[in-house]
Amino acid sequence: MAKKTTRQTERAEQIYQLITLVAGNFSLQEVLDKLAEAAVRITAVKACSIRLLDEDAGDLKMRSTYGLSEQYRNKGVVSKEDPVVKAAFADQAVVLDDMRVDSRVKYHRATIEEGLVSQLTVAMKFRDKPIGVLRLYSPKPKCFEEDDINLARAVASQCAVAITNAKLYSEAIEGQRIAEQMRLAGTIQRRMIPRESPVIPGLDIAADYIPCFDVGGDFYDFLRISHACIGLAIADVIGKGIPAAIMTSSFRGALRAYADSKSGENTVEGIIKKLNKTACSECEDGEFVSLFYAIIDVKAMTITYCNCGHDPTVLIRGAEIMELEKGGLVLGLKPQAEYETATLHLKDGDCLLFYTDGLTDAVNFDGQFWGRKNLLEIAKKFINDPAEHMVKSILGYRRRFVGLAHQSDDTSILVVKVHKATTPELEA
Repeated sequence: MAKKTTRQTERAEQIYQLITLVAGNFSLQEVLDKLAEAAVRITAVKACSIRLLDEDAGDLKMRSTYGLSEQYRNKGVVSKEDPVVKAAFADQAVVLDDMRVDSRVKYHRATIEEGLVSQLTVAMKFRDKPIGVLRLYSPKPKCFEEDDINLARAVASQCAVAITNAKLYSEAIEGQRIAEQMRLAGTIQRRMIPRESPVIPGLDIAADYIPCFDVGGDFYDFLRISHACIGLAIADVIGKGIPAAIMTSSFRGALRAYADSKSGENTVEGIIKKLNKTACSECEDGEFVSLFYAIIDVKAMTITYCNCGHDPTVLIRGAEIMELEKGGLVLGLKPQAEYETATLHLKDGDCLLFYTDGLTDAVNFDGQFWGRKNLLEIAKKFINDPAEHMVKSILGYRRRFVGLAHQSDDTSILVVKVHKATTPELEA
């Protein structure tokens, strides 16, 4: 009697230790290995194996064993259509009294060489969904009785919970890792956005960028072409997250390299042609880049531009509103695509408004778009204010319109105001 009580106490302690695995922060493999060992100790058998269901492959992968050789571990595939597995998934506890002669055993030779005779298989289920099987092995025939089956079911139940918890823990760790990578990628990407607008005699420039995720596909940039010319770019790389951020970084680097070129091809047309070829070689199917690129010649007070499938930059001149539409396709579709450029003379008081579609496509809780009409009304309202104040006012009015509604696209805005009358003579 004392011996039986001692054994019951040991089992209770072992089951308690098994239960602690459910709440532990262990990796999945750690949990599986601990479970296999614990199952053997609790049930006092020779060996244990744990197979997890792979729905995609339609079979059960051997994930952990205790008391079995490496050779037996790798003996072969076990399908979810295996008769023993199917019966276990149907809530049966399947006992094989002698594996050496049972027709349901697929690998007789491996079983004999391993010295296994009887087997007990029970399903591991979480919320009534099978996730795998727990198998116990004995070197003796007809080893498993009703008490063993009940104990195996209890162990399998705790195993299912512990395995699911370990998977969730692993996913949480991976999620944290990815979130940290996204945060760092976002920090790096935001460093690429100019922190300050350039100070150019005769021009008042301001800009802002609002990502909807840690990383995104919008960017704008300022590029010094010569002492009298400045390049302005605003782009939207199709896509979200890290892939869009990588493409954005690569594309911005190419733009800067081509703008800095001394080969004489750093004109608007020359840069666009090279950027399109670069985008065509880098973009996968369904990827492309919309871009509005312009060069302002401060001495001649002209703007030469090309619109590559982007939202047209708006030129506001008094009561007149002009859309700068000349250009061509988005970049990355056709290596030999043709692009038009256009040159306009700028006048004192002109205002150029560059933006990405995230600005006008912002929606409120009623599903209403802020839209281009609201954008232009607010821009005209602050037409006589400094560029910085106009940018902040536009974004402020849009924020008031959308409220706390979540946005699904990045926002970039760039304003250039012309003050020709204050332009000093440029040095040659």
